[in-house]
Amino acid sequence: MAATLDGKLVVAISSRALFDFEEENRVFEQGDDHAYMALQRSRLDTPATPGVAFSLVRKLLAFNDDSSDAARRVEVVILSRNDPVSGLRVMKSAAHYALPIIRCTFTRGESPWRYLQPLKANLFLSTHLSDVRAALQAGVPAAQVYPHSAHASQRYPQEVRIAFDGDAVLFSDEAERVFHAGGLDAFQRHEAANAARPLPDGPFKPLLVALHQLQQAARPAMRIRTALVTARSAPAHERAIRTLMDWNIEVDQAMFLGGLDKGAFLREFEPDFFFDDQTGHIESAARHVPAGHVASGVRN
Repeated sequence: MAATLDGKLVVAISSRALFDFEEENRVFEQGDDHAYMALQRSRLDTPATPGVAFSLVRKLLAFNDDSSDAARRVEVVILSRNDPVSGLRVMKSAAHYALPIIRCTFTRGESPWRYLQPLKANLFLSTHLSDVRAALQAGVPAAQVYPHSAHASQRYPQEVRIAFDGDAVLFSDEAERVFHAGGLDAFQRHEAANAARPLPDGPFKPLLVALHQLQQAARPAMRIRTALVTARSAPAHERAIRTLMDWNIEVDQAMFLGGLDKGAFLREFEPDFFFDDQTGHIESAARHVPAGHVASGVRN
């Protein structure tokens, strides 16, 4: 019987999101891909150091009970603009850290986002904004990883901790458009008047659903802890909570910050990754935690 990814949490990730290839990338950006390839070839036996999304990937892969393909609940696939020779170093680095990654695609500069659909990806992490935008337009949850982000804390080895913004991430940008057009007062009035009406789905709802399903099927040694971290404040908090209730999905924490800087709160929550649609929030968060920009909604 042919292999299948049906029923699995599939994370597609670029090499620069998983490993620290910033030094090599500076050579590539000088416009000479042959020099880049030669550098990577010379370092084939030198494992790359972990990158921004390394902790998230390692912990998600720990949900797999054994190495048999049929029993794996989580599949991580390298989806990279690297050439195949440079990709060899990526896979050797994954093997060095005992990451059971068996599938990979290397496109030598061509955008790889089209392969997300046959992979049935639940998440795509890349440092290339254009690839992220294309993935989001194709209906795949995707975020641009900030390579300068702080790395995840080591304090919670048995928990995958993920934080999400609300509007334009978990939820649609419907309410954010009201705020954009009419300001805070119009936004608060709109949300209070529509408190009982669930917000439309946002681009990352499918990921939250997949994480919820993984948690329900997980072995006791690993768990998922989620947080909603939003600039909303009362009374606009009610609609967000009621929307999650309507989805029959629970989050472990909800922070309604009323415009306060998110970075300090995320520093205390210590997620393995944080997703937000506003670059200002991502820049603030990246000083403390791994962070990625969701290029969706009216602000993008």
